[in-house]
Amino acid sequence: MGRFKTLDDLPEDLTGKKVLVRVDLNVPMQDGTVSDDTRLRAAVPTIAELSDRGAIVLLLSHFGRPKGQLRPDMSTAQLVAPMHRLTGRSVRFIEDCQGAEAQRAISTMLPGNIGILENTRFHEGEEKNDPELAKGMAALGNYYVDDAFSAAHRAHASTEGITHYLPSFAGRAMEAELNALERALGNPERPVAAVVGGAKVSTKLAVLGHLVGKVDHLIIGGGMANTFLAARGVNVGKSLREDDLTGEAESIFERAEQAGCTIHLPYDVVVAKELAPNPPGVRVCNVHEVEDDEMILDVGPAAVEALADVLKTCRTLVWNGPLGAFETPPFDAATVALAKTAAALTKEGSLISVAGGGDTVAALNHAGVAQDFTFVSTAGGAFLEWMEGRTLPGVAALEQQG
Repeated sequence: MGRFKTLDDLPEDLTGKKVLVRVDLNVPMQDGTVSDDTRLRAAVPTIAELSDRGAIVLLLSHFGRPKGQLRPDMSTAQLVAPMHRLTGRSVRFIEDCQGAEAQRAISTMLPGNIGILENTRFHEGEEKNDPELAKGMAALGNYYVDDAFSAAHRAHASTEGITHYLPSFAGRAMEAELNALERALGNPERPVAAVVGGAKVSTKLAVLGHLVGKVDHLIIGGGMANTFLAARGVNVGKSLREDDLTGEAESIFERAEQAGCTIHLPYDVVVAKELAPNPPGVRVCNVHEVEDDEMILDVGPAAVEALADVLKTCRTLVWNGPLGAFETPPFDAATVALAKTAAALTKEGSLISVAGGGDTVAALNHAGVAQDFTFVSTAGGAFLEWMEGRTLPGVAALEQQG
């Protein structure tokens, strides 16, 4: 990973300087209020630090998918009150993210003030990475700070285009994210384990293909494991599986062998005849004893114990996706048990643990251990693309400046 500049590389005194900060304010709303403010809270350290250093802080963000239309229900004006509450500072709304109107409003702001600019996606040029829009945004400020890793996999005007016209820096959340990712897969302490779960192999094929060349242990769970078991000739009953991908699974086995990566599949499993909370007839069995009318819904206790032993030999862990149908008890047991092991090893200092993706965050919160992992990324798509080994345009743009 290339060198990138951070807030430490900006002048200490930013009094009256206008700093455009790309944040991710795209939070879920219910009845006009924010139902999960994780992303807003993540942006506060950068905003507060710049404000304390005297900058006029101008927040750029998309909100929803207005596709270039002006949609009052997708205006970032709705985020002024929540950001005011979280920062404890005066926050005002600016009715565009470029142009004379925005410039006039910003000219009346004082050092330390915070402004939220209107939804960048109200302009069609945002998603097309239109240089004219990027120039128009850049004209509002003296510096650009990117603090939105969750939007870094998209080359848009406010994430990539703008970096061509202003000195660009990583915000504190972006800096923490990039440092964590570097420690996890860029230049990790070995041995490295990866847990990859979730329902479908098809969505994670590129991730698995990249990881077998990068990690020492690849732990496959969730519905995806069934496809790998089926590729190995195991009868998985009526479990969710993707028969058209058994060939892909085979080639991942082969590549793992060449790379010296051990793939771990469950050898005991938790099965039931239906996916429902605590259904009748739940049982633990050897993976070769699944009945035709049963489905595999979680990894069994013996396999979890063996996986815990694997983690004890590792220095680094990357985790994406649950091991079982964790939203439905009792099929959350394996995910919770292994997450607790990883958290305990992290706390005692023997493991660096980095996790990411929406399901994963929910699963770790459910297990009560998210705060004990070294780093938990809330970015969904960007985290997956990083696990696939892709270059993220928003990150590359910062590195070129570095």
